[in-house]
Amino acid sequence: MDIYDLFLYMSVGAGFLMAFNLGANDVANSMASAVGARAITVKQAVFIAGILNFVGAVFLGSHVTATISKGIINPEVIADPKLIMIGMFASLLAAGLWVLVATLTSLPVSSTHSIVGAITGFGLVAGGPDVVNWLKMGGIVLSWIISPFFAAAIAYFIFTHIRRYILFKRHFIQQAKKWAPIWVAITLSMISLSFLYKTPVGKALGLHWLTSLGIAAALSFAAWAAARHFVSKFVLDEEEGAEGVERIFRKMQVGTSCYVALSQGANDVANAIGPVAAIYLIAKEHMLLAKAEVPWPMLVLGGLGIAVGIAVLGHKVMSTVGEKITTLTNTRGFAVDFGAASTVLIASNLGLPVSTTHAAVGGVVGVGLARGFSAVDFRVLLRIVAYWVATVPIAALTSIVIFVLLKWLCYG
Repeated sequence: MDIYDLFLYMSVGAGFLMAFNLGANDVANSMASAVGARAITVKQAVFIAGILNFVGAVFLGSHVTATISKGIINPEVIADPKLIMIGMFASLLAAGLWVLVATLTSLPVSSTHSIVGAITGFGLVAGGPDVVNWLKMGGIVLSWIISPFFAAAIAYFIFTHIRRYILFKRHFIQQAKKWAPIWVAITLSMISLSFLYKTPVGKALGLHWLTSLGIAAALSFAAWAAARHFVSKFVLDEEEGAEGVERIFRKMQVGTSCYVALSQGANDVANAIGPVAAIYLIAKEHMLLAKAEVPWPMLVLGGLGIAVGIAVLGHKVMSTVGEKITTLTNTRGFAVDFGAASTVLIASNLGLPVSTTHAAVGGVVGVGLARGFSAVDFRVLLRIVAYWVATVPIAALTSIVIFVLLKWLCYG
């Protein structure tokens, strides 16, 4: 077995580790608010998220992925493709280990930032400062601010609106029946646009923006009409009290959580599979191209890794995001999911770097702040932020150490 085949086989294991941690940490956020609000149990969340992420990764995930994740380094500066192969393996291992540490301590971090930090680390050693796209790095640092604050603002606005126009009204059941179908329509509009613009399958359709808006409008109207009918079935009279309102939003929250899980599987599997695709290409062709065809078994591997990660360790991060930052109800949980999903959609289409993890946490904080500063546990929040700030440098340093050791072993 030559060195190329050796690293290819090892990268499959490292890719599975990265996908496992992606499921255990990043993807767990998609169901955290639903679990925290008691819309579904942890077991149900693990089952639903596992299936939807696998389906998203295998059937909606891109079969063509950027081999140098996020364009963070310029591989042309590194002349030896074998060095890139070793570096990509080191990056996968380093990023996977850091996300695993964060998961075991029940704190949410961004797998995207982990893999980017790790690739930056090996790039600096292999090619010097010129190999790194510092403008891209600046955008990633900016996303630490953009994602949570934007999601917090949207979630704050939505929950404040729900309180003002539903929960604080005298006939709040009637108000819920009026406003819930509108929010269902808005949510479905966002989901359909997100599917068309954010997922690889949606992008492949190449629809004109007017056509996309027309599809979203038609689906929204149908959703509004259907919701008006079914909301009356859920809640019959004023005697239900506030629980009647929560039951309406419970159904909506499960729906938004399911979409976020499906979308994450489709989009985030590249964090685990992109570097594996780079190593695969180098092992087979002894050269690296900017884009690589990803064999479907790799997508299956990524999907399985994500599903297993959710099943084994997903409950840890779900507990932190869903329960420890602030107390969630179904109305609050819906606002969180809507804020996170809309942040990812809007920021992605504006070309801004965004983290689903940061958006989910930001949404939870925004809903908490709508009830006052005392409603948010800032000790938990500060620990989470500390891990966010540490992600890129720790992943980079770990990657450097692994890369230097492997380079020494391979080259002597």
